[in-house]
Amino acid sequence: MITQEQIEETICKLFKEAVIKLPSDVKKALENAYSKEDNDIGRLNLEAILENIDAAGEMGIPMCQDTGLPIVFVKLGNIEVENLYEGIRKGIKRATNTIPLRPNVVDPLTRINTGNNVGVGIPQIDIQLIEEDYLELTVFPKGFGSENNNALKMGLPGDGIDGIKDFVLNTVIKAGGKPCPPIVVGVGIGGSSDLVMKLAKKALLREVGVLHPEERIALLEKEILEKINATGIGPMGLGGNTTALDVKIEYADTHTAGLPVGVCIQCWADRHARAVINP
Repeated sequence: MITQEQIEETICKLFKEAVIKLPSDVKKALENAYSKEDNDIGRLNLEAILENIDAAGEMGIPMCQDTGLPIVFVKLGNIEVENLYEGIRKGIKRATNTIPLRPNVVDPLTRINTGNNVGVGIPQIDIQLIEEDYLELTVFPKGFGSENNNALKMGLPGDGIDGIKDFVLNTVIKAGGKPCPPIVVGVGIGGSSDLVMKLAKKALLREVGVLHPEERIALLEKEILEKINATGIGPMGLGGNTTALDVKIEYADTHTAGLPVGVCIQCWADRHARAVINP
């Protein structure tokens, strides 16, 4: 059996890794953007971002003051697990005290802060059942500078692929410098209103720089990325060649009468960490 204590300890370690150490694929994409940037202000901002990443690692502190809303993706195999829910909640409470994480979770109406990053319906936990013999945990601390710029469109079939491209591009243009570009853009297509936004968020967990395995989706990712970077919004919204590091698309089949499209924007700090626990 995988114990509650194992889950708690793993969650705490994963949040520490996520908020302090940027995944290598994201850092590499930022370094590539810096090497190609010919706008002086754009280069200056990218240089500051890279220095910030290094400083966080050297000092062992979070790379951004907004340590995010705690989101956990779970892949649960054919194994015994002791109180998964409570293990995750206690792991987040421990991480909040020991890393520390900024307490971000509040009541939506009274705005009273829980003080420990857990609350009603939070952490947000997504569980996927798998035919394996292990438990996989992925933490995704989602900052709201970027989250506040997400968008949903319940499109119609007649909007077509051009409608999808226009909606994503217009969402990014509207966001401008608010989500701290260069951003990673997650796009969901199909399903229902709630599923399409979940697809957009899950897309952000994919490796930056690696295209979708289906050629038609990969081509769409490339085209939208080119359109976004042609806007010239640039790093921190102050101009430059790189507004987005990547565009990631996930899709699901949908109803014959609809074309839902969701856009989930992530700031340059595309933070996440994953671990597998075997019994």
